[in-house]
Amino acid sequence: MDRELYNPHLRTKKTTAGIMGDVCLALVPAGIGAVVFFGIQALLLITVSVCTCILAEALWQILHHKTVTIRDYSAIVTGILIAFNVSSTTPIWVIILADIFAIIVVKQIFGGIGSNVFNPALVGRLFIMLVYPAKMMSYVMPMDVDTVAGATVLSNIKHGGEAGFSLMDAFLGKIPGALGETSALLLLIGFAYLVIKKEVNVMVSLSFFATVLLLTVIAGQDPLYHLFSGGLILGGCFMLTDYNFASRKGNWILGVLAGAIVVVMRVLGSFPEGVCYAILIVNCMSVLLEQLKQKHIYGMEEGR
Repeated sequence: MDRELYNPHLRTKKTTAGIMGDVCLALVPAGIGAVVFFGIQALLLITVSVCTCILAEALWQILHHKTVTIRDYSAIVTGILIAFNVSSTTPIWVIILADIFAIIVVKQIFGGIGSNVFNPALVGRLFIMLVYPAKMMSYVMPMDVDTVAGATVLSNIKHGGEAGFSLMDAFLGKIPGALGETSALLLLIGFAYLVIKKEVNVMVSLSFFATVLLLTVIAGQDPLYHLFSGGLILGGCFMLTDYNFASRKGNWILGVLAGAIVVVMRVLGSFPEGVCYAILIVNCMSVLLEQLKQKHIYGMEEGR
């Protein structure tokens, strides 16, 4: 009897390398935009971040006699996303430390791709915010804008002033911010590619964005500025959709919760941004939600 015909497993032609390769391609438009907006320093930070993540993962697996998995491209994705979350003024040594922490502590110690509880790139960002907060919050203007530095759109709104930039500037990326988060247009182009390739769970992103739009309207603020500013598009399209997270049951509920946390932090909290914290919080809650939705297994005692 051929066991392959009777094994109760779903089979697919998709591979981790294929999926992560598509994610890398989807991030290319925003990466090109980062270089155009912030110059060669952006390219340097992205390159260093990717190389550090690859080396950290390979060395850890070699030292622990594990299969080296750098060819699945997941380390490259983590490196790009960490770079996308930092300012162009971030020192190289800071991003190297964040990469090593994200790959080894957040990803590899928990068992590698598919086993990590938290999104490694977001924890890398959080690491930088704790170790080097001054540089993390010091954003510069894009190169084609006259001023050298300035407050972000969300900071201006937070302090009761005008946004300081048009909605079109925010949509295109002509605003101060992290390397890969400023251009909503370029991020959405990449996200559209993943949707066409059916490599992403759209429901979790839509529920996230819809919640933010609805609650900001209720709060009496402009929903489009909240949508196109800060890390909302980057987080909602490329981090909230982390495959270990978005594949869980009830992912749309988690999208709603993340959106609600973002609005509460942006409107009522002391910081103008909240995407990083919101996604990390629902990363924790996703495990609990999975347990609550798990059906009782026939033959097992209740509570086991």
